[in-house]
Amino acid sequence: MKTVSIFGSTGSIGKNTIKVIEESPDNYQTVALIANSNVELLAKQAIQLNAKIAVTADESKFEQLKNALNNTNIQAAAGGKAVIEAAAMDSDIVMSAIVGYAGLKPTMTAIKRGAKIALANKECLVCAGQLMIDEVAKNNASLIPVDSEHSAIFQVLDPNQKDSVKNIILTASGGPFRGFSLEQLQDITPKQAVAHPNWDMGAKISVDSATMMNKGLEIIEAFHLFPVTREQIKVVVHPESIVHSMVEYKDGSVLAQLGAPDMRTPISVALSWPKRSEISGAALDLVSLGKLTFEDFDESIFPAISIAREALKIGGLMPAMINTANEIAVAKFLRGEIKFLDIIRIVEKQLHKSHNTDYSSIEDIFEAISEVEEGAFV
Repeated sequence: MKTVSIFGSTGSIGKNTIKVIEESPDNYQTVALIANSNVELLAKQAIQLNAKIAVTADESKFEQLKNALNNTNIQAAAGGKAVIEAAAMDSDIVMSAIVGYAGLKPTMTAIKRGAKIALANKECLVCAGQLMIDEVAKNNASLIPVDSEHSAIFQVLDPNQKDSVKNIILTASGGPFRGFSLEQLQDITPKQAVAHPNWDMGAKISVDSATMMNKGLEIIEAFHLFPVTREQIKVVVHPESIVHSMVEYKDGSVLAQLGAPDMRTPISVALSWPKRSEISGAALDLVSLGKLTFEDFDESIFPAISIAREALKIGGLMPAMINTANEIAVAKFLRGEIKFLDIIRIVEKQLHKSHNTDYSSIEDIFEAISEVEEGAFV
């Protein structure tokens, strides 16, 4: 039996992780559940999994959480310090699914105790890529990606043939606005932007898919995860979301991982690797599907990918800076304060705001994040 902690248990990935665990109850024991402010669901999950501790990042929700767990042996805690303390608790596997750079500190805490990290938070590697990879090696931790695209590459990239890789090819659904013109994108509403055609995701990630910023961030993440150069990371639009990504080898072979658009599959891969566990309802019917299509994307309509590539080229703190600007802009868009196309305009501004992007610690990263938060809309 493996012990598991779930960071971001009330979000989309967290809920799907719990579904996977519940299908194999004899294989997993839950240690800690961490969530933001949905304490009603957090308490329900903690009781459901008989977790040792449930933590809300929102200190104002402590009494509510404590009362919900009153007749159990489950410990309740709240606040940033409690989140880090829970992350430091011993568990074999950590599902890192807190959305945004808020997941960085607890994930790094778990890495420093040598945990196996199932990484569903792409912003961690975007913001602190080399620092994070170095800590994984230093502490004998392990990192298994949960993003469907990176999970696909992880599954088909032969570790004994790294020098034979020509390219890795990330697939993108194209989001809800594939084929739209700039004019059509002018008055997009938050409701339209979160209506992804294939995946059931949280609001922030859904908007990132609509702007294609998610694919830009995935390029940065892939650069840190896999033994390739920036130029070896390609993107192709694949509307069906069945081929999750591909590895092209020098001999012309292209290996792809296929599966239904169901996040339980990459979650199960990460939790059980190197073994595989059965999950319900995950079968792919290729005959019913009929065809798979692939197409290029228009960078003049969706410039987020080229912005992310430029940030990766600049390096240092720049990926963290554009990620922070994106998080702020998406939140403002979801609140109706800015328009859809303003999101990428705000992100692009960060490319020209700093020339010194070197960093050596997590404190440097959070200082840069604070600077962007203070000046992103000036």
